[in-house]
Amino acid sequence: MAEKGAKRKSGKKSEAVPLADLLRIPAGRPVDLSSYDAAATPGGPADKSAGLKDTARMGEHLADLQERLWAASTAGDGRRLLLVLQGMDTSGKGGTVKHVIGLFNPSGCRISAFKAPTPEERKHDFLWRIRRALPHPGEIGIFDRSHYEDVLIARVRELAPHREINDRYTQINRFEKSLTDDGVTVVKCFLHISYDQQKRRLLERLDNPDKHWKFNPGDIAERALWPTYQEAYEIALARCSTPEAPWYLIPADRKWYRNWAISRLLLEHLTALDPRYPKADFDAEACREQLLGSD
Repeated sequence: MAEKGAKRKSGKKSEAVPLADLLRIPAGRPVDLSSYDAAATPGGPADKSAGLKDTARMGEHLADLQERLWAASTAGDGRRLLLVLQGMDTSGKGGTVKHVIGLFNPSGCRISAFKAPTPEERKHDFLWRIRRALPHPGEIGIFDRSHYEDVLIARVRELAPHREINDRYTQINRFEKSLTDDGVTVVKCFLHISYDQQKRRLLERLDNPDKHWKFNPGDIAERALWPTYQEAYEIALARCSTPEAPWYLIPADRKWYRNWAISRLLLEHLTALDPRYPKADFDAEACREQLLGSD
C-alpha cells in the first residue's frame, strides 16, 4: 500500500514493484497526512549518493522517450504528458522543475506557474486558464501549482462559498477524466514536507542574502495556517485521487529523493506509453542514392 511504503525511512530499490504503486494514493479512501513520513525514501536508492547517480542515469532514458513522444506527434499521435506539482511552500516545486525537468529538452516542455488569478482570468471559470496551458500533442506539460489552488487556498482563505468549493472537486475529476480520454497522461505529485523541515528551509532563505528574493514575509502567516492547509490537502487528495488520474505522495524532506522519485515516476509513465518513431513516408534508400550522386 502507498501509506506503508511512504512510512519507510529507507529501502532498497525494488524492480518488481513499480514506484507508482508504492506512492499512489488509493482512490476513494480518507487521507491522513500525519501518517506519512516526509523523510521516507520508499523504493529509493540506499542513500543520497546513489540517488543522485541513479537520477543522472535516468536522464538519458527520459530524453530519449521525450524525443520519441515528440517524433510520434509529427505523424498524428496525439498523446502527451502533464506533470502536476502541488505542495506547501518550500516543498520543492521550483526545485523539481529545475532538477527534473532539466533532464528534458526544453523545446518539448510547456511550463506553467499558476499564481493568483489575473483580472482577465477571474472573468472565467477556474479551469479556463488551466485549459489554455495544457500541453500540445508530443509535449510534456508541467504545472507549478495548478487548478488545485482553487480547492486549497480557496478553502483555507474562504475565497469562495463552501458549496462552490465542494462542487469543484467533481468538476476537477470530470476535467481530468476528459484529459485522459483525450490522450493526456496525468501525473499528479503532492510534495509532502514536514512542518519542521519547512521552518529550516525558510530560515536558510533568511540567513542567506542571495536567497532573500525567494522569501516572502507572508510565508510566516501562511505557516500559521499549517493545520488548515493539511486538512485542505487531505480532502483534495482523497476526493481527487482517481483511477484515471491518481495522486502520488512524494516524501519531500530529502531533496535528492524527491527528484529521484519524480524522475522515476515520469520514466515509468513514459515507458508505458512506449512512443515510437514514425516510419518514413518516402523512399529513404532512393534519397540516399540521390544525395550520394549529387557531388
